[in-house]
Amino acid sequence: MWALTLIGYLHFRKDPAKVSKSYPLAVVAKAEGAELVYFSPGRVCWEDETIRGMFYEAGRWVERTTRFPDVIYNEGQKLTTQNLQTVQKLRARIPFTSYGVGDKMVVHDKILTAGQFAQYVIPSVEVRTVDEVWALLDRYRDFVLKPIRGRQGNGVLYIQQLVPMHSFCLHEGADKRQVDAEEFRSFIQTRLAGEIHLIQRYINCKTKTGAAYDFRLHVQKDGAARWVVVSIYPRIAAPGQIVSNISNGGYTNYAKPFLQQEFGEQWFEMKRYLEHFSLVLAKHLDDIYGASFDELGIDVGLDEQQKLWLYEVNWKPGAPPTFYLELDVVRNTVHYAMYLAEKHKVR
Repeated sequence: MWALTLIGYLHFRKDPAKVSKSYPLAVVAKAEGAELVYFSPGRVCWEDETIRGMFYEAGRWVERTTRFPDVIYNEGQKLTTQNLQTVQKLRARIPFTSYGVGDKMVVHDKILTAGQFAQYVIPSVEVRTVDEVWALLDRYRDFVLKPIRGRQGNGVLYIQQLVPMHSFCLHEGADKRQVDAEEFRSFIQTRLAGEIHLIQRYINCKTKTGAAYDFRLHVQKDGAARWVVVSIYPRIAAPGQIVSNISNGGYTNYAKPFLQQEFGEQWFEMKRYLEHFSLVLAKHLDDIYGASFDELGIDVGLDEQQKLWLYEVNWKPGAPPTFYLELDVVRNTVHYAMYLAEKHKVR
């Protein structure tokens, strides 16, 4: 049934050798009875409905012309107007595996509006000016300021109001400094220039030794379009930092020993709770967006009372680091793509 499935891998880069995921996708697709063609938007020919794409054959990438794929696996990217039109035309006739969730406030507002998971959403306010930040100081004693489209923990600033009022301690990465009100306003004005930020209540999620951490809950659709848990793992911040992202000096660990260390005999119940939360939230996001996502990275933390808080939801979270799960992630990707292709053919 799936032997003739052609999976298109749509990416803005022209050379698949420069895209780390292209090789495992091509190999796994072939092993599962499908074929993968890698292509960029500029390689689509509408006159004869063909694509000039790249196929992995005999250990190398070979360029040749092929028919339109049965399904398209797409990466998020900034597209030119012309390329965006091509992608929109392809999406209108060929099933795509992926849909973006939008920026942090889009996800925040959608979940709040739907209501079911509102209790897990961290109070957040979009800010554009220093006056808007100043007006929120009575509401938040300790808070986080971060870019609304930030990635990998870049640009995250933790702000503490000190006594006497209107003096502040600023934490960014390993840097920490105290400023007065005038310095604070000047600093924030510079930080907000050219980019929208959000202020978010600070969640004190720390290990027994005082290290900030969070959990990444990585879920995917399988070959039957069911949400499955790929992995759950903690990300622990480097000493003196508040951002636990691995790209900023943090590190990770396997879930079981970390949960045993932090929650003792309750570790297994906590693991089951995180797994259940990730699957139910993923299904809920499908419902409230009216789309069918293929893969999500859900970041959560636990406060001093072990109440769960949702930090953010990431589209295309990438394979979990160090856990040798890259093949599992790619296999799920291929199986779900084949499911969509077959479902579209039945129509």
